[in-house]
Amino acid sequence: MSHDIHQTLNELKYRMDVINRQWTVDNYESLLSFYMRILPKVMGVERCSIFVQEPVTGKIWSKIGTGLNDSYRIEVPRDNSVVGRCISSAQIVVENDLSTGFHTEVDANTGFVTRNLLCAPIKSLAGQDINGAVEILNKLDHQSFDEQDSKRLQEVADYLAMAMDNILLNQEIMRISKGMNQQIDHLTKKKQTRFVAESPVMRTLVEEVKTLSRAPINVFIQGENGTGKELIARMIHDYSECQDTPLVTVNCAAIPENLVESEFFGYEKGAFTGATGSRKGRFEEADGGILFLDEIADLPLHSQAKILRALEEGESSRLGSNRVRHFNVRIISATNKDLRQEVADGNFREDLFYRLFAIDIMIPPLRERREDIAVLALVFLEQISRRFKKSLSSFSPEVLACFENYAWPGNVRQLHREVERLVALTPPGESISAHHLSRELRDVSTDVSPSSMVMTDRTLPEQVTSLEQALIRQALTDSRGNKCNASQVLGITRQGLHKKLKRYAMDEFLQR
Repeated sequence: MSHDIHQTLNELKYRMDVINRQWTVDNYESLLSFYMRILPKVMGVERCSIFVQEPVTGKIWSKIGTGLNDSYRIEVPRDNSVVGRCISSAQIVVENDLSTGFHTEVDANTGFVTRNLLCAPIKSLAGQDINGAVEILNKLDHQSFDEQDSKRLQEVADYLAMAMDNILLNQEIMRISKGMNQQIDHLTKKKQTRFVAESPVMRTLVEEVKTLSRAPINVFIQGENGTGKELIARMIHDYSECQDTPLVTVNCAAIPENLVESEFFGYEKGAFTGATGSRKGRFEEADGGILFLDEIADLPLHSQAKILRALEEGESSRLGSNRVRHFNVRIISATNKDLRQEVADGNFREDLFYRLFAIDIMIPPLRERREDIAVLALVFLEQISRRFKKSLSSFSPEVLACFENYAWPGNVRQLHREVERLVALTPPGESISAHHLSRELRDVSTDVSPSSMVMTDRTLPEQVTSLEQALIRQALTDSRGNKCNASQVLGITRQGLHKKLKRYAMDEFLQR
């Protein structure tokens, strides 16, 4: 008999667990909506509103209310408002004779006239916190709210507590989870990204980027294809005070003209043929962070007006929805075209041009900063060899001379592709020779005389030492002096890095 009872209890617990798992945040949101609709009838009032207190900021917002659409959110002050007093005191508040207060500002915006109101706190079941409040307005027949009304509304608030707990806890879990994912993604990208700046012009540019990163202003990056515009955008993000916020990249040239609106503003399920689900737009994804608009000059002219309006208003609506979604993004844009000339030619809106940036950065092509070529090539050699799981000696002097004498129309991207080709074609353990160079660079190699193969008047060991010092300095700069991160980037131990710093007397890093 006891075995049967035990089995029955287990079955009931299992069924209860199944039922509990069926309730999602959407279900609890629907429950709040149901209470908002039914409470005026049950309590004999004209309107009902439910408010939520954010766990982290303590801000109080309207969640849902009679006569308010989904996009109309009201931030309620803690002082000078009935809701604020109710949440702060965790007590019922009754006001049967209203003349002044925050409600008068709301009435002015909504056209509603509040005569009297009753507000009850929604207390968390998981602790002593107050999650929000439920408020009813204007008792019918111009009656006053009494003690019986207060008890009934507090009962309702207690029933609402579970729904509010689930909604707020879910939002907090999602916020923390999103932050962790962004932090992991940020650290991963930071390990993989190394910006080489040996030439004076690039050293100056990097210092400028570090300075402007801390100011929340829009930036415009101009440079030829392959110069590293996206890398500069990532540097701005990494050195900013909001480095754990999202960095969303959009290639404007790759978006079909008829999909620009859905790409930037998102869409709801069923908004158009093929919209089998909902999707956030790029502005929503970048909220609180940076939106990088690559190849901005290729944005269709008729789409530019919609982008401009969204930037000016800080809000947009998904396709298939009237709900207004607010966002706060910093814009970094880039192009290989002369955007001022595009404005003059009527291909780009002048108002959007001035909206997009307060500071512009010009990245010089690789042929104008030849000091960076050899160092970049060595960095790429190390990265690609590790990815290909291949051990190679190094570049032959002839290859390095070709690199130095070539114009690199494709800039850093072309150099990376060339090194990738050389690593793939060179047998393990051998030095990379000019024999495997691409046709463009082979033509240069035939013009390189033996005397030009020596890049400087220094010996080979001296050149190796100089390059090693440059790579160590770059790794420590990129990692902001963190020797553990720098040693991982360089592929050596922390102790090995410390020995090299002592050997080369790099005291500025030893003392950190």
